[in-house]
Amino acid sequence: MSAPRSEGSTPGRPASGGTLPRAISGVGVLGLVVLVGPLIALAWAAPWSRMWTLLTEPAALQALGLSVAGASLATLLALALGVPLAAVLASGVIRPVRLVRLLVVVPMVMPPVVIGVALLTLLGRRGLVGQYLDDWFDWTPTYTFAAVVIAQLVVAMPFLVVSVEAALRSRNLDAEEAAYTLGASRMTTFWWITVPEIRAGIGAGAIMCFARALGEFGATVTFAGNVEGVTQTMPLAIYLSLQRDDESAIAMAVGLVVLSLLVLIGMRGRWLPALN
Repeated sequence: MSAPRSEGSTPGRPASGGTLPRAISGVGVLGLVVLVGPLIALAWAAPWSRMWTLLTEPAALQALGLSVAGASLATLLALALGVPLAAVLASGVIRPVRLVRLLVVVPMVMPPVVIGVALLTLLGRRGLVGQYLDDWFDWTPTYTFAAVVIAQLVVAMPFLVVSVEAALRSRNLDAEEAAYTLGASRMTTFWWITVPEIRAGIGAGAIMCFARALGEFGATVTFAGNVEGVTQTMPLAIYLSLQRDDESAIAMAVGLVVLSLLVLIGMRGRWLPALN
């Protein structure tokens, strides 16, 4: 008499959770160690007895506030600009689509410091556009909070665009076609049918955008500088603290990790089902 198979198993195929080859399992565990090891080391070195005192110092709170405010504004701007851009890419309005998509995702693979230099050449006092801002309005965004938001926006918005475009390409078109047959305009259909259907993709993209903006360093320090109370975000404050107070730097790093985890955990059920 043969042993009963587990429910849902298929003949000739291991049941879910079946044993992997040892080599694959070992390499997978090694990959986990590579990712988790730095976090464990950070937790081990953290000055837990002074954590609250270090995180509530005026400089740390100021840097955290700038980081959160900048990342929030950058995410809102990314939603306003990125969702329509993703719709353009998904519909193929601009051609060649592949070239346009390539240009959109370039900031995801470029070194952030290069993005900072590019922003300087565009919006700096002598930049392509910045020179006119200086001449006409006696203002340039460099070394201001606006520069922080712009740098975070350019670096982080591609993450939202990619997520939203993928959601648009995989959506069900039946509801939109029904709306058209009932006389709804394209704009009405987009905002009331399409956007609600892809809300999970928008939410996931917004979370990735916010998280990327929150941790931005290279483009910010190059384009916005490191002015305390004006452009010094948490990553910049951590880097500066490493040169004078290791414990303060580690405490702020732990605080930033915890904040990122709270964002992911708080949104996992609705926007990031893969984390459930």
